[in-house]
Amino acid sequence: MRLRRAGPDDAPLLRDLERAANLVALAHVFPPAEHPFPDEAVEQRWVAALREPAVVAWVADGDRGEPVGFVAHDDTWVRQVAVRPEAWGAGLGSALLDRAVAGVRAGGGVPRLWCLRRNERALGLYARRGWRPTGTEREAVYAPHPVEVELVLAGSGA
Repeated sequence: MRLRRAGPDDAPLLRDLERAANLVALAHVFPPAEHPFPDEAVEQRWVAALREPAVVAWVADGDRGEPVGFVAHDDTWVRQVAVRPEAWGAGLGSALLDRAVAGVRAGGGVPRLWCLRRNERALGLYARRGWRPTGTEREAVYAPHPVEVELVLAGSGA
């Protein structure tokens, strides 16, 4: 795996990686027939995020140079991590998460993230990596507006 920093021109790529992961991992939360992936809104979110000075996004390229995952963070939040389904189980999600945690800590923050309550696969990864719920929840931005739970990395001084 090779990591490279994402730039403003990578918004469509990040959208496509996010879509690939979400259509498999979250089909039970966002059934595509009822809630199609919001391509335009997600790409615009990435355009805005990549313009924020505090946001750092990394793209992971696979053995053949094809993008297989990404992670984005700022000084407090792991904003998002996603891996193409065909690359699941190879440790890429953990490696990307480690990159983001190191970035948050380097900025002086306590690593936090939001995860859909019904994203069992991601919650399992986070639990195995030491993340714990804070008890704070919120409604997700995209319909049908499922519940997100806030997690903090245990032992981070939170």
